[in-house]
This record gives sequence, structure tokens and C-alpha cells, in this order.
Amino acid sequence: MRLAALAWRFLWARPLVAALNLVMIALGFGAMVFVTLVSEQLQEQARRDVAGIDLVVGAKGSPLQLILAGVFHVDVPTGNIPLPALQALRAHPLVAEAVPLSLGDTLQGYRIVGTEPAYARWYGAELAAGRWWEAPLQAVLGAEAARATGRAPGARFVGTHGLGAGGQAHGDTPYEVVGVLAPCGCVLDRLVLTATESVWAVHEAVNLGAEASAEDRAALAAEREVTLLLVRYRSPLAAVTLPRWVNAQDGLQAGVPALEAARLFRNLGFGLDVLRAFAAVWLLTAALSMFVALTHAVREREPDLAMLRMLGAPPARVAALVAWEAVWLAVLGVLAGAAAGHGLTHLLGWLRIADRALPVTGWWWSADLLPLAAGVLGLALVAVAWPVWRVLRLDVTTLLQSPR
Repeated sequence: MRLAALAWRFLWARPLVAALNLVMIALGFGAMVFVTLVSEQLQEQARRDVAGIDLVVGAKGSPLQLILAGVFHVDVPTGNIPLPALQALRAHPLVAEAVPLSLGDTLQGYRIVGTEPAYARWYGAELAAGRWWEAPLQAVLGAEAARATGRAPGARFVGTHGLGAGGQAHGDTPYEVVGVLAPCGCVLDRLVLTATESVWAVHEAVNLGAEASAEDRAALAAEREVTLLLVRYRSPLAAVTLPRWVNAQDGLQAGVPALEAARLFRNLGFGLDVLRAFAAVWLLTAALSMFVALTHAVREREPDLAMLRMLGAPPARVAALVAWEAVWLAVLGVLAGAAAGHGLTHLLGWLRIADRALPVTGWWWSADLLPLAAGVLGLALVAVAWPVWRVLRLDVTTLLQSPR
């Protein structure tokens, strides 16, 4: 411990050089931490949200857009599909279960989703307060939506038209909050769930007005649509045949969540790999800077090191003094980098939650951080290897006779 304390004093004898090396290590390791935390959380979130959903059916368009809109709720849907499509899918022998989603309105940025209780059951959702809806215009809020909007069972609210900010409020058709979901760590946390009939009632009231005739109401009811359908297969054979059957139907498009999510993360992974490569180059630069600094420091301290040898310190102990400087830099750099990486991840999560997007948090712990930290320590020891070798080869007699 006395050796480590002496190395600490030697290290900060040149504070500007020590601080520069420390910042370089912290930036490189912090970038590695940030990329690791974000990628792991996004993949884990996607895995939870996709689990149990075999197929998403919507209007013709991009399959990836269907997945982003219907599974992750971070994009706009491609359009609506007629209600008979739901009935046709439920009657298909390869379909075990089909759940409709009707989108179009929000509550303070949180999407109002018209659906059936089976949708929440797929995610194993449980109520933290209240009950499930039993009639149109009753709503159950996800944990994050309830916390952010301050709504509890018994409260009333009106939806805002559109999936973005600035839409027109549906003041004539208010909702009543009847329940709040317990946190599930899934997409339900950011949603407002209600009956499909609620979405129809709200928009039919806008289109018809208060004085519409019974015939007009019946005509509009006959043209009811839903936005998306979430499907579970009855057998593995459905994975081969059902998407092609859906795509062959007029106006329908199928998206396979597992396939599209893998494609999305493959494209996203390229950008993350670029960030990892940048961080690795930064760490190598920090190691080179450490090597130059410690080599120069050994050259400056040769008389002091020779004096330690004369006082009885063995060569290995004097060499360990130099190695401890590199260890101190690596440990401090890892700690500072971990704090910076977690802090930046938490800041990103706070910004993304404000945008109602996929959440990330700086409180996430990754097992991959330990090997990364060990790698930084190993890199520091490699950088100090030559200065340590020079210390071991010091000619004490020559140094003490030197006029310096």
C-alpha cells in the first residue's frame, strides 16, 4: 500500500500530463460503456415487446413500418384495414389468436390504443389499481403514461387527434380512467388502452355530429376499420404459409416482427460498430500517450529511482512503482468513463422518454463491462511494459556518478 501511495504522488507530480491521459482513457471507455448499455437495452426491450407476436397485419406498405407502429409504437401506421380482415384471420385454420389495434389519438403524447384485453394478457400485464374496461370510453393507463399524465382511476380526459403533438382535442367524447397497469418493462407502460369501440365512437362522433340520422350511423358502422392486427400462429407451418396468404389479399401487408427486428438491429448495429471502433481507437491513442508519458517520466526520475535502489529497494519493487502509475490511470479512467457512460445513457433515456420512444436508463448493468474494464487495465500494463523494463535495467552505479 505504501508503494501505491508513492506511485499516486509520482503520478500527480505532473498533473497536466496525468489529467490528459486520464481524460483520454475515460472518453474511450465511456464511449464503450454508452454503446454497450444502449444496444443491450434496446435489444432487450425489443425482445420483450416482440415476444408472443408472430405476425403483424396492416395496410399495404413497409413491413418494418408495420412493426415499428404496431409492436414498438414509435412510428405511424401505413393506414387502416377493413374489419372483415380481422374476421377472416380469426377464421383461418393456422391462426390461434388475432388481436386488433386501432390507433389515431394520444393523451399528452401517449398513444391511445383501441384493442381487446387479450393484448395486455399477451404481455402478462397486471393491474396496479382499478379494473379493466367494461364499456366504451373507459381506459386503462400504462404505468409510465399514468405517472407522466398524473391520471388515476376516476379521472377523466379527452384524447387529442393524431399521433403527434398539436392535434385537435375530442372534447365531446371524454374517457374515464378505470385502471392503471403495474410496470411491466414493456411497451404497455407507455400506452393508454381502451376498447376498440371507444376509438370508433370518438371518430364517428366527429364525422357525424350530434344530429346524424340512424341511417348515417348505420352506414358508418358498416365501414368500420382497424389499424393493425397482431397474430399468433397455431402451428409452425403458419410461419411459412400465412405471411404469403396475407400478402396475397387485397390491401393487406404482413410483417414478421422477429425478422424485421433482426433487420433493424443489423442496420443499427453497423452504426454501433462504428462507435465501438472509434472508442477502441481512442483507447489505443490513450495507451500510446500513456507509454510516451511514462517513458519520459522514467527518464526524468532515473536519479530518484537509483537512490531508491541504493536505499535497498529491489529492482522489482522499483519497477512496480512505475507499473502502479499505469494501474492508477487505468482504474481512474475506468471509473470516470463508467460514470460518464452511465450518465450519458441516462440523459439519452430521459430525452427519449420525453419523446415517448423506446426507453433506456443509466441504471442498467451489463456483464460485458467487466471484460471491457479488464481490457483497459491490460492495455495500460502493455503500455507500461517498456518503461518497467527500463527500470529493471537501470545501471545504478552509472546514474549515481552522473553529474546530473
